[in-house]
Amino acid sequence: MTTDGTGAAETPSAHARPREGKADLHVHTLASDGVSGVEEILAFVESSDLDVVAITDHERIDAGIAARRIALARGLRTEIIVGEEITTRNGHLIALFLERKVAPWRSMRESVLRVHEQGGIAIVAHPLVPYPLCASAGTIRRLLDDPDPAAHPDAIEAFNPTTARMRWSRQVPGFVAEVGLAAVAASDAHRADLIGRARTRFPGRSAEDLRAAILARETDWEGRGYAWAEQMGMFRRQMTKNVRALGEEIGGKVIRRDGTGRDLGYPGGRLRPVRFDPRAAGIEDEPAAGPR
Repeated sequence: MTTDGTGAAETPSAHARPREGKADLHVHTLASDGVSGVEEILAFVESSDLDVVAITDHERIDAGIAARRIALARGLRTEIIVGEEITTRNGHLIALFLERKVAPWRSMRESVLRVHEQGGIAIVAHPLVPYPLCASAGTIRRLLDDPDPAAHPDAIEAFNPTTARMRWSRQVPGFVAEVGLAAVAASDAHRADLIGRARTRFPGRSAEDLRAAILARETDWEGRGYAWAEQMGMFRRQMTKNVRALGEEIGGKVIRRDGTGRDLGYPGGRLRPVRFDPRAAGIEDEPAAGPR
């Protein structure tokens, strides 16, 4: 593979196959620390070459469920996976194919078990960086040595653009190959137009093809790191969003008292209690339902 001059991989790893699907497995929305809502994200991914996109907000799955329902109702080409980025005591864990959110602050082992209990896929996010939100090599090895196969993660982010320019991350592709898990890449995008900046390639086109490829360790990947200036620009946008969100929460609860709060980025996402509003999304044949 080649690099962008900083050691961050840019092109697919060596065993690319014809007719591969493309997936971005790590995307955030307004519901957590992203700055784009579900409609903007769906519009962008539908115009992209991505086949599968996972919505993985921190500690919640409501925007992912809303995005999946809208995509299915509108017959969009891109499949949406409901996921979550789970904060564990040993680092962040990406969970895919969820129907129920997984509570944070458990051990990574317990979190992997909870993901697998509901038939999900567990991916270690942006590992090896010496930071509490990143799993260490020792943590990953201990999971893989666990006698219970259900405690083993299914894949590791071999490339994440947010950490790609850090020297520790340059060791990750080799580490993933050494431990033998599926290697994936994902954008960790916090705004719509960054989705696909890194992606996973897999045989097939569908979300179920992707699941099978991860379990069979038949994935490939490509990506390009975020420049520090890009990351600082995103941080400023997140801070602006947070100030606005605080005003929306105070306005709805204290000033107007109208049962609204900050915008979570999908129809019904400002209502309190939060509930997806299918009619506002143009889905006329489904009853309104709250997120799990």
